[in-house]
Amino acid sequence: MSELKAIPTNVITGFLGVGKSTAIMELFKQKPDNERWAVLVNEFGEVGIDGSLLQGGNRAEQGVYIREVPGGCMCCVAGLPMQIALNMLLARAKPHRLLIEPTGLGHPKEVLDALSAEHFSSVLDLRATLTLVDARKLQDSRYTEHQIFNQQLAIADVIVANKADQYSAGDFPALLKYLEGRKLLDNTTVYQGHMGQLKREWLTAPTAYRGHSHQHQAPEVGNVLGTETKSEESSLNIEPELPACGYLGKSNQGEGFHSQGWIFKPSFLFNRDRLYETLTGLEAERIKGVFITEQGIFAYNKADEVLSEYEIDDTMDSRIECIAMSRAPLDQLEQKIVSCIVVD
Repeated sequence: MSELKAIPTNVITGFLGVGKSTAIMELFKQKPDNERWAVLVNEFGEVGIDGSLLQGGNRAEQGVYIREVPGGCMCCVAGLPMQIALNMLLARAKPHRLLIEPTGLGHPKEVLDALSAEHFSSVLDLRATLTLVDARKLQDSRYTEHQIFNQQLAIADVIVANKADQYSAGDFPALLKYLEGRKLLDNTTVYQGHMGQLKREWLTAPTAYRGHSHQHQAPEVGNVLGTETKSEESSLNIEPELPACGYLGKSNQGEGFHSQGWIFKPSFLFNRDRLYETLTGLEAERIKGVFITEQGIFAYNKADEVLSEYEIDDTMDSRIECIAMSRAPLDQLEQKIVSCIVVD
């Protein structure tokens, strides 16, 4: 097996609902046919959704390999979930490029520090960090006063003002003024975009970030070149066993947000119309889900109070993750979703 060295690595970050996963799917369209890409996805919620959305269309056959780390910032708990998942992903994909998508509520500085650690120093070549931001959110103090939101902007080599097609005339100038006030324009390039349309050349420059790597124990670098072990798989606990009722709920909280998610066994068939109505009425900052319905398999994505629905090719099961600033709207959701089941 050839040794992995200096893999170009980009962190693509941004707050909840800004369009990171959509942007990564747009980058997939620009991948050279002769390259393999690897993507490590981190989610705030305990139920992984992004992996199911990104995996559509037999990604491995297209040279794209994806692994999830659900359950909050992947650098917490001594960073082991991230390091184990990354080792397994690199061993499987042997990629020409690595993309890291931290949770919108994660700590991007800690992610970059972990990637800069000694045991990855020869394997990874850190390139530009891209931060997606919705300039309209500068009107909301819940964003501008949030440490993570500002940290994402501070560590960026490239800032992409996403969803620019929905801006008013003053939104983008307000973003530039905000960045200037924080002295972030000198070494940062700022672009406008929409629908996550990134350009592959934005990934190429080396990152200017210089941090301090964490001094915790990590799996041996040799494991990057080895095979996945049972102990590594079990430590990630990605696919838990479902109880007799056929579904499992998982919750998380932190950084001022609450998450609640469920995984349903694949034999459950949901009523599409009733499900759409239920999710439309839910007051939440973020909803992501994939469901097997009587009309086909559909993905759901709610951000900026708008719920989108689109058909996908396949999914292993039905699952959903909801994130809200208050616990109240999530508490009664389980029975509402279960009531949408029409066939077992």
